[in-house]
Amino acid sequence: MRILIAEDDFTSRTLLQHFLTPFGDVDVTVNGAEAVEAFMLAMDEGLGYDLICLDIMMPELDGLKALKNIRDKEKAMGITPNEEVKIVMTTALDSAKDVLDAYYRGGCNDYLTKPIDTKKLQTLLKNYGFITE
Repeated sequence: MRILIAEDDFTSRTLLQHFLTPFGDVDVTVNGAEAVEAFMLAMDEGLGYDLICLDIMMPELDGLKALKNIRDKEKAMGITPNEEVKIVMTTALDSAKDVLDAYYRGGCNDYLTKPIDTKKLQTLLKNYGFITE
């Protein structure tokens, strides 16, 4: 499995990287602009990501804008919704508006609030068919 973590907070980034590394190759970015760039580079190389953990509040380009950018690029490449990369928003925000924006306006697959509950993340990985443990 190929995984991208886009997280500007060192502690959250380290936790996610430590938890996800046993499940696949993990790349890390610290802002939304880098996340979109990493996504495009991976697609250009034919090695797209299976999972992106995307923080909402990041510098340069926030997570919601990065999410929309990634989904727009997938659509332009002819990638169907069933073939899209799984994107999990990870954030300290938990208001109904933030959740609705991420799901309905952005097209994320799931939403986890910080601090990240690794059991919930593991359940998501199972639900996506990435792990069987």
